[in-house]
Amino acid sequence: MRVIFMGTPDFSVGTLEALAAAGHDVCLAVTQPDKPKGRGGKMQYTPVKEKAAAYGIPVYQPKKVRDPECVEELRKYHADVIVVVAFGQILPKSILEMTPYGCINVHASLLPKYRGAAPIQWAIIEGESVTGVTTMQMDEGLDTGDMIMKTVVPIADDETGETLHDKLADAGAKLCVETLKALEEGTAKREKQGESPTAYAKMLTKDLGNIDWKQPAVKIERLIRGLNSWPGTYSRWDGKVMKIWRAEVVRDGEDTEDGGTGQPEDVLPGTVTAVGKNDFEVQTGDGTLRVLEVQMPGKKRMDTGAFLRGNSMKPGDVLLQG
Repeated sequence: MRVIFMGTPDFSVGTLEALAAAGHDVCLAVTQPDKPKGRGGKMQYTPVKEKAAAYGIPVYQPKKVRDPECVEELRKYHADVIVVVAFGQILPKSILEMTPYGCINVHASLLPKYRGAAPIQWAIIEGESVTGVTTMQMDEGLDTGDMIMKTVVPIADDETGETLHDKLADAGAKLCVETLKALEEGTAKREKQGESPTAYAKMLTKDLGNIDWKQPAVKIERLIRGLNSWPGTYSRWDGKVMKIWRAEVVRDGEDTEDGGTGQPEDVLPGTVTAVGKNDFEVQTGDGTLRVLEVQMPGKKRMDTGAFLRGNSMKPGDVLLQG
C-alpha cells in the first residue's frame, strides 16, 4: 500500500519501521513541529522525523493539521491509507476521508477501555492485569471509531509505564501490519465500540506524581510504577523533593528485609515507620510501603541503600505532599 504515516513520539517509531519492513510504500511522514530542548534551546527532531530521515522518507510538520494548506499538501501524495500512531493532533473529516481506506489508528488499549492520551500508564495505575492494542478505523470522535483488530498484552506485577510502553509499541507495530494486510485482502471486520467502562485516560502531568500518603499502599505503588519513567512520583523529606522510583507493598507480618525497627501504632500517613540497611517503610492510609529506589535533587536515581548511606533518615520522619 501507499501509506502516509502520522506519528510523533517513540511509541510511533516501531510501527513506521514495521510498515517499511513489510514493503509498504511510506510516501510521507507527518509529525509535530520540532521543539527546543535544553538550556541552549537547540531544536530537536521528533523521534518519527529522525526515523523517517534515516529511511529517506519525506517529512511534513504542520503546526495545525486542520489548516486547508495542510489538507491540500496531503492530497498531493495520492495515498491508499493514512496510518496514525500517537500523532498528537485531532484530524478533520477532510483528512479522515481522504484515502480509499481512510485513517487507521493504532491505540494502546483494549478499546473501548482507556480512550485518551495516556492509556498505557492509566492501565497500570488502575490495577489492570491485562491491556493491549487496538487498530481502529478513525472517525471524528476521540478514539471512538470502529475496531478492526486487537492483541492482548499481560501486565506484569512489576510492570512500569516504561516497560509496558515498549511492549505495546512492539505489539502495535505487528498488529498494524496485520491490519493493512486484512484491509488489502478484504477480510478486515469492523466492530462498533460500546460505552467505555473506564474513565478517560487523561494526559499525564507532573502534579499527578505528588504522592498522597492517605491513599492505600497498593494504589500508591501502582502510581509509582505507572508514572515511571515520566513524570515520576515524588514527596518532600527534610525540606527537599524526593522522587520515588520503586517501592513494594509490605504484606501483613513482614519485617524489613534487614531487620529495621517495627511499625509504631496509630501513626499518621507519610510517617517513616522503619529504616533498614537497604530500604525504609512509610505508613499510608491503608498499609505500609517499602521504598526501594529514590532520587534527590541534583542526584541520579539510586537504590535506597545508597541513599541511606549518605542521609540520616530515622523512624518518625514524615514525608509530605510536595
